[in-house]
Amino acid sequence: MGERRQEGEETGTEGRDLDELRMGLALDEARRAADEGEVPIGAVVVCDGEVVARAHNRRETDRDPSAHAEFIALREAAQALDRWRLTGCTVYVTLEPCLMCAGLMVNARIDRCVYGASDPKAGALGTLYDVSADPRLNHAFAVTAGVRADEAAELLRAFFRSRRS
Repeated sequence: MGERRQEGEETGTEGRDLDELRMGLALDEARRAADEGEVPIGAVVVCDGEVVARAHNRRETDRDPSAHAEFIALREAAQALDRWRLTGCTVYVTLEPCLMCAGLMVNARIDRCVYGASDPKAGALGTLYDVSADPRLNHAFAVTAGVRADEAAELLRAFFRSRRS
């Protein structure tokens, strides 16, 4: 599991257990997406220890190119918290965010992103780009990669396998 930690971030077994538990909520959202015929990606936003938003991909349903799980969850978190600056928040997402979603995380000023499977075709938190730590941008955030990655990847594989058959 790849990690870049920031001061004040939970560490040790308790932190890993919390990450795995919260990623489980994101995986539940990903399963909902698959049930709706959407690419199975789910996201959860946690702020000060509380889940404030959860979402799954809705691009097909909404006919909206921005309807990625983490994009929707971040918008819902901003509404729930009544602020656009999402400092104090961690985003849990089953697949490494794309450039659009990683950019939104920078603009929302999140503290941290935890993701499951890496995305070799669009990953913007370390795979193709690393928007989270680009010194040219006005905000950086911690990233923890690979949390429940096998489960997240298997959901995606099964979804696309079923689409091909």
